[in-house]
Amino acid sequence: MPKARPGSALRSDSPGPYRNVPVRSGTGRPGEEVGGVRGGEEVGGVRGGEEVGGVRGGEEVGGVVEPGVDRVATVPNAVTLVRLLCIPLFVWLLFGARRQTDAAILLAVLGATDWVDGYIARRFHQVSTVGKVLDPAADRMLVGTGVIAIVVHGAVPVWFAVLTLAREVAVASAVLALAALGARRIDVLWIGKAGTFGLMFAYPAFLLSHGSAGWQVPIHDIAWVTGGVGLVLAWIAAGSYAGPARAALREGRSGRKSAQPEGSAQSEGSAQSEGSAGG
Repeated sequence: MPKARPGSALRSDSPGPYRNVPVRSGTGRPGEEVGGVRGGEEVGGVRGGEEVGGVRGGEEVGGVVEPGVDRVATVPNAVTLVRLLCIPLFVWLLFGARRQTDAAILLAVLGATDWVDGYIARRFHQVSTVGKVLDPAADRMLVGTGVIAIVVHGAVPVWFAVLTLAREVAVASAVLALAALGARRIDVLWIGKAGTFGLMFAYPAFLLSHGSAGWQVPIHDIAWVTGGVGLVLAWIAAGSYAGPARAALREGRSGRKSAQPEGSAQSEGSAQSEGSAGG
């Protein structure tokens, strides 16, 4: 291979994307262009905050998570935190201030804005590890607190609330178990979304219609229709996740096996061979 004087240009004959690309010997100073790349810039990577191929630096690419997902101070996380702080406000409005209508409106707003933090995170590339944990935790706390508070207030039958909470506990337990076993994430089914929407509409409607005023009667009827349909769809969705859950578990385990270092696999094979020979 010919030797190059500092500052001279050579052409790479190696195969790949850098074949016949001028390369200047020596180390490029910041601002100086060397082989088409300015010194101080990142080569073969993605600079944090810049979008390359539709993926912004700091997001998950090919199963590898960039450092950016560990951010805490993001707009979606702030929205989720506000929703969490509104839960004790809801309880105070219902039992402390005795303002049933205001509590029902607040619960309806919290339920209707469930999608906001997730949309902002995806739309503006602010997905974070904290948000992936905080958002579903806030949803579960909102559902649990809302259902229990409305039952205590006497606006919904106990059996209806028990069926709602039992479904939430079953789904949450299954998700935690699958995550512990290494399963990949499961896409939410449309029937599950429809069931959740129906229940999120029904519970504030039950609370708003709790009384003897004439205008509350049609709202109470609407609450039963949406709540009944939502509860049925929610349980059907819970059963429908069995097949995708098994597939996700198989794929997650096969992915971990394929990602196992070759050296580890060889050492395990040697250990097994030695054990067989010793036996």
